[in-house]
Amino acid sequence: MGSGGLELPPGDEGREGSSTDAPPSTVSLARPVDAGSQIGPELDWGVDAWSEVRTRAQRAGRAYIWLNLVEQRLRAVVAAVLRPIYEPVHGDDWVVAAAGPAGQEWVQRAVAVREVSRRKGYLLDPADDNVLSFLTLPQLRELMVQHWPCFEPYFDDRRDVELALDELEVTRNVVSRNRALSETVLAQAERASTRLLDILGADSDLPSARRLPVDAVEDIVGDRYADVVGVHSDRVRLLRQFPAEDIFGGARRLDVVGIGLNLLVQNFSGRRLVRLAESGCRVRLLFLNPASSAVKRRERELGLKKGELSRSVEMNILHMRRVRSRLRDPGAFEIHVFDETPRFTAYLVDGDGPDGIALIQSYLRRTRGMEGPVLVLRGGRRVVRSGDGDAGGEGLFETYREEFESVWVDSRPVS
Repeated sequence: MGSGGLELPPGDEGREGSSTDAPPSTVSLARPVDAGSQIGPELDWGVDAWSEVRTRAQRAGRAYIWLNLVEQRLRAVVAAVLRPIYEPVHGDDWVVAAAGPAGQEWVQRAVAVREVSRRKGYLLDPADDNVLSFLTLPQLRELMVQHWPCFEPYFDDRRDVELALDELEVTRNVVSRNRALSETVLAQAERASTRLLDILGADSDLPSARRLPVDAVEDIVGDRYADVVGVHSDRVRLLRQFPAEDIFGGARRLDVVGIGLNLLVQNFSGRRLVRLAESGCRVRLLFLNPASSAVKRRERELGLKKGELSRSVEMNILHMRRVRSRLRDPGAFEIHVFDETPRFTAYLVDGDGPDGIALIQSYLRRTRGMEGPVLVLRGGRRVVRSGDGDAGGEGLFETYREEFESVWVDSRPVS
C-alpha cells in the first residue's frame, strides 16, 4: 500500500491480455479494434451519401453568404435611417424604442440573447455589442415596415423590398435549420439577394460588374483562384451564359491574340465593331500568320485538310480589314500577325484599367477552339493570396496581358 494509493497486482502469466513488458503497477489493455470494423452498415455512409452531403453543404454555404450580405446591408440601412431619430432621446436603447409596443416581444428576446452572449464571451467584436446586431432578417424587415415613411425618401417601392425579402425567407429557414436546399430555391435566393442589394444601394464598386455581374461568393473568396471567376467546358456554353454583346459591347479597349479569333470575328458583327471603334474603342488584333508553319502543324493536329485552317484565318483577317477600311481613324484598329507557336487565345477587354475582363483558352492538341474549356478572368480587382495565405503576386489576368504585349512587340502589321 503506497501513500493513499492501491497497487494492483500483475496479471497472471499466460492469461489473455497480459504482457511481460508491463510494469507491475499498470493494467494492460488489449489493442483497440479498428474503428471502421465497429460501424455496421446501418451507420455507414457510402460514396453517394457523402456526395449528397457535400452538395447540401455547398448550396447552404452559397446561400449563407448571400443571406449574410443582405442582413448586414439591411442592418446598416436601418441604423442609418432610424438611429438619428431615436438615439438622441433614448440613447443605447434606441432599437427598443424603435421597435415599440408591437415589437416588444422580439426586441426583448434580442436584448436577452445579447446579455447571454456578453456573459459567455461570444461577443468577439465590440462593434457587435448592440441590440441591432442580434436582430434577425424578419425583425429588421419589421422595423423598415413600421417606419416606412422614414425610409420612403431613399427607396422607390416598398413592395419591391418586401417581395425580395419574402423570397429569401424560405432559404433563410432552410439554411438556419440545416435542411436540404434545392438548386431552384438557391437560384431564387441569389436572384432575390442581388435585386435586394441593388435596391438597398449596395452596388459593387467594381467597374467590371456592369459587364460581368459580381457573384457574392466570388467577391468573398475569389482571391483564392487567381482572378478566375468562371470556367466553361466549351465556347458554346460560355456564349450561352455570357453573350458576345455582353463581352465586347461598350468596351473602350480590345486586345485579342490567337489563331483565327473566331469568338470575336464570327460572333460580333462587323457593323457592331465599326460602331464600337467609332465610339472610341482601341482595337488590337493578333492573328496567327496563315502562311506560317505553325498553321500547318495545327491543321495536322486537328486532322484538317491541308490549307483548311489557313484559309479560315485569311478570311477572318480580310473581314477585319474591311471593318478597318470603314473607320475614320484606321490607326485605332490595328491588325497584326505573328509566326510563333500559338499557346493560347486571349480576349482582353479593357485590360489596361480596373474594368478588365479576359476570356482565355489553351490550345489542346486534338480539340478545336470552340470545343476547348474557357476561363473567365476579372482583372484590376485584388492582390491574389499565395498558397500559405499571405499576400502573393498578381493574378492570371496580368500574366496574360503581359504575354499579349510580348507577342505584339514581335508581330508584324497587316496592311
